[in-house]
Amino acid sequence: MWSSSSEITLAEGIKNRRSLHKLSDDVKVPDSKIQEILRHAILHSPSPFNCQSGRTVLLVKEEHKKFWDMAFEVAKAAVAPPIFAAAYEPRIKLFRAAYGTILFYDDPAPVDAIAEKRPMLKGHLPQWMDHANGMLQYAVWTMLAAEGLGCNLQHYNPMVNARASELWNIPSTWLLRAQMVFGTPDGPPMQEKQYEPVEKRVFTYGA
Repeated sequence: MWSSSSEITLAEGIKNRRSLHKLSDDVKVPDSKIQEILRHAILHSPSPFNCQSGRTVLLVKEEHKKFWDMAFEVAKAAVAPPIFAAAYEPRIKLFRAAYGTILFYDDPAPVDAIAEKRPMLKGHLPQWMDHANGMLQYAVWTMLAAEGLGCNLQHYNPMVNARASELWNIPSTWLLRAQMVFGTPDGPPMQEKQYEPVEKRVFTYGA
């Protein structure tokens, strides 16, 4: 069972979770702790009708670097050279410098089984599966932040899907949703977070 190494409240953990892109691979958190976080999040994050469709693949150290080397090759072949040089190459090098990457997947089989039993919900289930995977990502991100790790979320799918399946023996039927890069924070966020007034975003009636 996961327990945070730091003594912070859930509200503090939510506040501390930020997108951090400057990350190093000098990580003191043991791999076993990161695996524990993933197991805890997978077990306890909600999913539609408890279908438990979320899947994670943890890549650390050389496996992490292998992923971003592959993404570099795939993007270079798929994107026009000026765009690759300006937007893809520097960012991929930044991600590669981190410690690890978590691949977030959905296995559609449990959701398809629900659709067979409840055909009236078939059109809604893909969106609900997206919601569930987003909550899984958020849970993992917040727990990693509580351990002092920085993260950012990337979406190099679908261009990397086939190669990732091949390299790590991932079922081709799984749907790649996102890639969470993590490591030790090595600089401030790329931009200061601006907040819209809460009064424009939260409404209450009857209280």
